[in-house]
Amino acid sequence: MAANPRGRPRAFDRATALRRAMEVFWRHGYEGASMADLTAAMGIRPPSLYATFGSKAALFREAVALYNEIEGAGPQAALWDAPTARAGVAALLRHHARAYVDADRPTGCLVALGGTTLGAGHDDIGAFLAETRRSDVDDIARRLDRGIRDGDVPPGTDTAAVAEYVYAVSLGMAVRARDGATGETLTAIAEAAIAAWDAVVPPLGRE
Repeated sequence: MAANPRGRPRAFDRATALRRAMEVFWRHGYEGASMADLTAAMGIRPPSLYATFGSKAALFREAVALYNEIEGAGPQAALWDAPTARAGVAALLRHHARAYVDADRPTGCLVALGGTTLGAGHDDIGAFLAETRRSDVDDIARRLDRGIRDGDVPPGTDTAAVAEYVYAVSLGMAVRARDGATGETLTAIAEAAIAAWDAVVPPLGRE
C-alpha cells in the first residue's frame, strides 16, 4: 500500500469511528473517557477528532444519539409492540436484564451511567443526559397513556409516577450490572418489579 502524501491525513470511516467512540464513552463515562482512549479506539489523531466532531462534548452528544438509535431500538420495540402496557413494561425490564450484561457490549447503559462522575465545568453534559433520561421517562408515560386509551390501564392512573418507578428500576439495574451483577440477579429484579404492577397500578374497575 502506498504511503499517504506528506501532510494529507489518513482517511477514516466516520461512522465506524463514532461507534467506537460510543463504546468508549459507554465503558468509561464522559469524564472517564480520555482523549487518548477515544483517539486510540477511533484510529485517528486528536486534530482529526476536532476537525470532524468539533469537540469532545459534541462527540459525546453524537455518541449518545447513536446509542439511542442502535441500542434503544430493542427497548422501544419491547415497550410499544406488546399488546398491553403491563406486557410492554414487563418486556422492557426483561430486555434490560439481558442487554445490560450482554458479553458483546459494555455493561449497563450509556445514558444511565455516562455522567455519574461529572466534575465542575461539565454542567452542559449533565443537563444533556438529564434531558435524555427525561425523554425516556416520558416515553414510558406515553405508553401507559396509550394503555388508558386502549382500556388496559385504569383511567386516573398517575402514568407519570408509574413511569418514574419503572425507569428508576431500569436505572438501578444498569448500576447493578456495572457492579458485576449477573443476568440472573437482574432478571430477579425485573420480575420483582413486574410482580409489583398491581400495587403500583390500580386494578381495572377500581379507580
